[in-house]
Amino acid sequence: MTERNRTPWVVGVSGASGTPYAAAVLRGLLAAGESVDLVVSRASRLTLLDETGIAFRDAHWREDLAQWLARGADGKPGTFEDLAQDADVRYWGAGDLAAGPSSGSYPVKGMLIVPASTACVAGVALGLSKDLLQRVASVTLKERRRLVVAVRETPLNGQTLKHLVALDEAGAVVLPASPAFYAGATHIQDLVDFVAGRVLDAAGVPHRLYRRWEGELGGSRSPRGANGGD
Repeated sequence: MTERNRTPWVVGVSGASGTPYAAAVLRGLLAAGESVDLVVSRASRLTLLDETGIAFRDAHWREDLAQWLARGADGKPGTFEDLAQDADVRYWGAGDLAAGPSSGSYPVKGMLIVPASTACVAGVALGLSKDLLQRVASVTLKERRRLVVAVRETPLNGQTLKHLVALDEAGAVVLPASPAFYAGATHIQDLVDFVAGRVLDAAGVPHRLYRRWEGELGGSRSPRGANGGD
């Protein structure tokens, strides 16, 4: 893919708990052949280190990303095949406010914030640009591109609810990281993949991460498995 034809999805990872959600979304995008521009906030590095033991480093980001994407939601390394090494992924530092996606003239399909902390939600709703993640989100809204905000904190206070309403009114898709159980989940990865699949649904990216509802009661107990495979 030439630079001229490259139109990626921007994936922003904030500091909320839920780095397995981000990994599942990234795997889904790469499996679908999508290009990705990745922004990892400073706070999310601490969360990633706490939840996975992986230190995400600017100078070794591709190596660290490959390790992250190969890890299952249960923390087991080597669960998934390596999708990162040869994939079309570009990484931008959170403090780089001159990065490509900081400008509306930089072509992207949209932005997925997974997971989104309440601090991130507030910053985007108020139009702040304290880091690249918030700046790209603001640009995404002003350019009328798809913005999916997978908020993952609970409970939510009144101020955060107002911020979420403001994002909805601005055109964003507010998508709480709320896994469902009708898809026949038997493992923590199934619950993570359900949320990731709903994020990809909101972006219009095809995937096979979870079993879709087909109007059949008890369908989750079918021997086909939770991900809808044969």
